[in-house]
Amino acid sequence: MHFENQPHIPPATPGGSTASFTSLDIPHRVKKNRGNYNCGRCGLPKKGHVCHLPPTSTTTTTPTQTPTDSSVSVSNSTSRPPPRQQYSNLRRALSFDDSDLRCDSPEVEIDESEMDLFGSGCGKLPVSCMWEILRRLPPAGLLAAGSVCKGWRETSRRLWRAAEELRLRVPPRSQPGFVGSVLQKCPGLSRLNLRLESDLDSTMFACIAFSCPNLEVVEISTSETAVNRITGDELGRFVADKRCLTSLKMEGCSNLGGFVLCSSSLSTLWLSDLYCLSKMVFNCPNLKEISLDFSRQENDSTDLIAMVDGLGRSCPRLQNVHVASVRLSHAAVLALTAANLRGLRMLSLVLGTEITDASVVAISQSYSKLELLDLSGSSISDSGIGMICNVFPGTLSRLLLALCPNITSSGIQFATAQLPLLELMDCGMTICDLSSQYPTSDESGDFELQTTFKNKLHLIYQKVIIKHSRLKKLSLWGCSGLDALYLNCPELIDLNLNSCKNLHPERVLLQCPSLESVHASGCHNLLIEGIQSQVSNNFAAMENQFPNKRLADGSKRVRVPQFLSQQVG
Repeated sequence: MHFENQPHIPPATPGGSTASFTSLDIPHRVKKNRGNYNCGRCGLPKKGHVCHLPPTSTTTTTPTQTPTDSSVSVSNSTSRPPPRQQYSNLRRALSFDDSDLRCDSPEVEIDESEMDLFGSGCGKLPVSCMWEILRRLPPAGLLAAGSVCKGWRETSRRLWRAAEELRLRVPPRSQPGFVGSVLQKCPGLSRLNLRLESDLDSTMFACIAFSCPNLEVVEISTSETAVNRITGDELGRFVADKRCLTSLKMEGCSNLGGFVLCSSSLSTLWLSDLYCLSKMVFNCPNLKEISLDFSRQENDSTDLIAMVDGLGRSCPRLQNVHVASVRLSHAAVLALTAANLRGLRMLSLVLGTEITDASVVAISQSYSKLELLDLSGSSISDSGIGMICNVFPGTLSRLLLALCPNITSSGIQFATAQLPLLELMDCGMTICDLSSQYPTSDESGDFELQTTFKNKLHLIYQKVIIKHSRLKKLSLWGCSGLDALYLNCPELIDLNLNSCKNLHPERVLLQCPSLESVHASGCHNLLIEGIQSQVSNNFAAMENQFPNKRLADGSKRVRVPQFLSQQVG
């Protein structure tokens, strides 16, 4: 069987060079001089072989050929894959991610006696060289290398035993034993990252728990075709048994049903795709960060008020809280403020249409030291922004208010003027062109809808003027009602104008000398050309990204509902 990344010897290479690797694990054994079992002309095995090449052929190799020639022929063989990219800071991990070529193991101590060349002859290498070669193989190649010979097998075992972090991609229709067999090779594993393209069931979950008793960090992500079948009871047992577990992140948690998590070591918990939870009990006194992302289905029966109330009583050290649910309400905000989490620094309550300015008042009265506030998808208005600016001028550095239809350009400008520490602001889908969202009365015959459209005409075609000395990232994606933009931000490096289709090129002025990236998917070509001409000296990248994707900003990502992404497109 041939492995793509396994170093091999082409047929024309003389025999004897493979024996050079078998002696890696026996450095003190006396070398045995054996005869050549391969043909000296063509390199094929002699048994039952009649060579068709004449004795004067250029491929003839005598047994007395130096080992240097054989080694060079292997390293320069055209059948080997191209050399991998070198990285200056190699991380301590074994990566099973096909898109990531960095699959390196940590440095380990090697006995000085193994540093010597093992004997003399063809293709002898020290253990240190073999280690450096095998540690650059992808994990599939490392598994294959372990079956080549005894020396390679021992070196690969050392690599697996020294691994502290493992990134494993589980292909579709893989057997549960595949995950267990790989994890058992890494007894010192402390960080595990699984990318599942097959279903996650109790058997595979038990393999993870049994094979890695000292896990500290676990991340499990699922593909669109994979199903996470783990129940709440199984998750609770896993967390309780892992006494060293500090971080747990899991996607596709739609089958939990309910759970009770008890852990004195857990400090970070991310669960996504939650749905219809009958109970949520958190007994994690050292929990500092929690992210609960619920499904977007309207029939979700989870009691968020009871969940938030219990979370505040049992997790007093919480610093970062993220909850994304369409069932978020003002009552849930009041329950969170009643918890009196004194260390709270980052608060993200996303997609709660019932969150209003009154909720902002409750938040500002209970938590006055917030550094990040994300109320995307809420119903707050410019008045709520005013209260935010009055309470958090000395602490708030990141403000995210995407998908808030009651916010106007005046509120955006007021926030940037009153928050001097602001470094990131997301106002996507706030200033929208209603004419592209509502049909006319002739087309629909709905007079009430047309009246609503006329009452909101004042929101169309607004301008934004921002002057800020510390702002680094500004996102105005989907602001189709924006027709003029004036920025004077010397520290701005990233600007998102995706789907700002009514923005006029002659009404755009960017005085941003540090600008590196502008996102302008769905904009007119004239606008793109105008931006390029203004920042031609400092322009680094003009990327096209989907309007429903939020940039990496340190906060949790918010997936735009499908009906909104269709309007943006």
